[in-house]
Amino acid sequence: MDTFRKLAVSTVLLALSLAGFAQSPTTEVRASVEHVLLQQVDAWNRHDLEGFMAGYWKSPELTFFSNGEVTSGWQPTLDRYRKNYQGQGHEMGKLEFSDLKVEELSPETAFVRGSFHLTTSDGRTPHGIFTLILRKFPDGWKIIHDHTSSAP
Repeated sequence: MDTFRKLAVSTVLLALSLAGFAQSPTTEVRASVEHVLLQQVDAWNRHDLEGFMAGYWKSPELTFFSNGEVTSGWQPTLDRYRKNYQGQGHEMGKLEFSDLKVEELSPETAFVRGSFHLTTSDGRTPHGIFTLILRKFPDGWKIIHDHTSSAP
């Protein structure tokens, strides 16, 4: 197993094991984490992928799991979004997040569960669920791991 995969698996297992010990997030943590996600929705709906990606840790150690695939790194994650939502025959649509549940794992880490819903101009409505792990950096909260599952 490569280093990135080991890190991602370890991070997810740690988050899941700590979830039972998680405290209710402070108002400040919840508001800060939700602000990151609201900024992402706003950027997505402006078709600004770089703005959307500002919510992610700009590191080769960022992990993104979706559709049975692992993407490691900020740039490859941006490239994946471009291919799937701005490539030939694709569109970004209008994004909404709902059912957000923020759990504070420590003063510097948070675990988020939620749902996403896209609406496209052709009437398609891709949707699904996600889990995120965020870390507080000097420049704010950033997603360090994203596991998104789309409904069939």
